[in-house]
Amino acid sequence: MPDNFDPTTIEDPTLRQIVGFLMNLVEKLTLQTLAQAEQIQALRDEVNRLNGQQGKPTILPNRTADISSEKERHVPKPHKKSAHRHQLVISRTQTLPLDTRALPADATAKGYVDVLVQEAAFETEVICFKRQKYYSASTHQTYLAPLPAGYDEGHFGPKLRAWVLSLYFDSNMSEPKIHQLLTGLGVIISVGQISNLLIYQQAAFAAESVAVLEAGLASSPWHNVDDTSTRVDGVNRVCQIVCNLLYTVYCTVSHKSRQQVVEVLGGSPALAYRYDEYAAHYLHKHELPLKWRKLLSALPTNRPLSEAEVDSWLATNAAKLGVGHKRLVLEALVLAQYHAQTQVAQVRLLVCDDAPQWEGIAPEIGLCWIHELRHYKKLWPHLEWHRSQLDKFLTEAWDYYRELARYRVAPSVAEASRLRKRFKELFSTTTGYEALDARIALTLAKAEQLLAVLRHPEIPLHNNAAELGARQRVRKRDVSFGPRSPAGIAAWDSFMTLSATCRKLGVNFYAYVHDRLSKTYALPSLANVIAQRAATLNLGVSWA
Repeated sequence: MPDNFDPTTIEDPTLRQIVGFLMNLVEKLTLQTLAQAEQIQALRDEVNRLNGQQGKPTILPNRTADISSEKERHVPKPHKKSAHRHQLVISRTQTLPLDTRALPADATAKGYVDVLVQEAAFETEVICFKRQKYYSASTHQTYLAPLPAGYDEGHFGPKLRAWVLSLYFDSNMSEPKIHQLLTGLGVIISVGQISNLLIYQQAAFAAESVAVLEAGLASSPWHNVDDTSTRVDGVNRVCQIVCNLLYTVYCTVSHKSRQQVVEVLGGSPALAYRYDEYAAHYLHKHELPLKWRKLLSALPTNRPLSEAEVDSWLATNAAKLGVGHKRLVLEALVLAQYHAQTQVAQVRLLVCDDAPQWEGIAPEIGLCWIHELRHYKKLWPHLEWHRSQLDKFLTEAWDYYRELARYRVAPSVAEASRLRKRFKELFSTTTGYEALDARIALTLAKAEQLLAVLRHPEIPLHNNAAELGARQRVRKRDVSFGPRSPAGIAAWDSFMTLSATCRKLGVNFYAYVHDRLSKTYALPSLANVIAQRAATLNLGVSWA
């Protein structure tokens, strides 16, 4: 078919309809042929392996499909090189005289020219503390002078311990590389000792991480969420990321589910359950059979229930409840307790992708526009006419996205009404390319979630904040594979939370960790900084 073929130029409507049908049939058969070719090759490889031979090697193409939307979303700005001279604090001044013997006789002094040079020194220091010692014959006890604060925990000082934590969690270095660096500087330390410094005796930092989560949840009604895989001692787990402009929290859980999400947002590792009107409505909405809903009405109502209580009650009264129905029941009870509790600020709106585990947790959802438009880039039209239709529609969709971005800066009731009308017009488009039209219809069905920004202009249009947080865990996973114990999980979650939050608040992570390890406590807690910044930014103005 010619590349410049346009089926809309066909005057006969019947013929135009037939040609459109055949063009869509070509697209379907092309995708089907590609899928069948992959399946046939996989079967051939399996036959070869069963015959003791090797299958076809997996060789990635030079270029993979690019479904990134960064070029369409990002509007480039002219680069301006900023001056950093005002940020430098001069620690010493050295005057450099000029040898005047080689100068002309009429040369006269004209002052000095300042040149700033930044330098760094990494030195090993071995301190010998001579602790004065007394002995009392009456009490039969020995008395020693106490060690300075921060030096009373093992044989490594607070500066070295802070460097180890900063290099591993903030700079993403591996333990062997940290060991190589320190031994190169003359520090006598083993890889096992480095591992112990990273993992053990970190209860204070774990408590600060929990405080960051609680302060972060209270800082705004909306939050970004995402998840990524994590291996714990070779077992697949999931890391949940919760964040907004002021904080980022990492929490490793066993699997993807609404229960696990509620466990993270509830701020407590112990799940609590509750049967009330919310739970009953949730079960009715998700079509749990009537007989089981009647049976569950006998549960104790309007009070928290422990996991042991619920398991015991279900084992006694609903032993034949299926696995899927039991999962639904537990979801309903967990969500009911989360919405009833008042200890932790409840999320009013989640900014996320359209994964099912985020549904039902918050009253509102703001879907990520980049995730949604990424679906369109996964369409692979074979015919040039269909490619042109896809490109044209994506151009209009990104123009609409930029209109939403401008609305966030200057919201108004009239503009919100216009944008709702424009959304309906744009995503009711019929192009004749069936795969594209089906995708457009799916987007139209998500209007409430995609247009949440019209009700709450302070929320972002995308979920990049959580995705960037997930990327940090992925990079850490690539370098260090994963933790191998519950203590390792706690250390990864706590310090990655503190590192990412320090970065958002403009706090030096090394300085913060050293302040705590040296027991100076000159820096305020991150939770307090979050609360102060939240009061200034007013991230929930539309809810007020």
